[in-house]
Amino acid sequence: MTPTNATEYRPALEHDVRPWGQYTVLDAGAGYKVKRIEVLPGKRMSYQKHARRHEHWIVVQGCAQVTLDGIERQVPVGAAVDVPVGAAHRIANPGADLLVLIEIQRGDYLGEDDITRLADDYGRVV
Repeated sequence: MTPTNATEYRPALEHDVRPWGQYTVLDAGAGYKVKRIEVLPGKRMSYQKHARRHEHWIVVQGCAQVTLDGIERQVPVGAAVDVPVGAAHRIANPGADLLVLIEIQRGDYLGEDDITRLADDYGRVV
């Protein structure tokens, strides 16, 4: 029997492949977005910041190397990181296996163009 308050499965809202891996938007609504992010071994995302959103990351597979306002630390499976609005941040995968994390974004604007790249391995700094 299905509970009366169950929600139907919804397919991914958005999927994009990037030079460092890929992400899939799992859910989105007013003021929030939930992504599954995969970072390939030896790759890292841009060192970047956002003007209108903060992020919460939970590592679900692998070990992340996180840089937050210039401070690097290792983040193991099950651990979480909060990234305040305006903080410079980066996720890297120093391991040999795929890194997977869940990202929860909150803010009044969650568009992909709310990114200021400070450094990038793939020539995308404007």
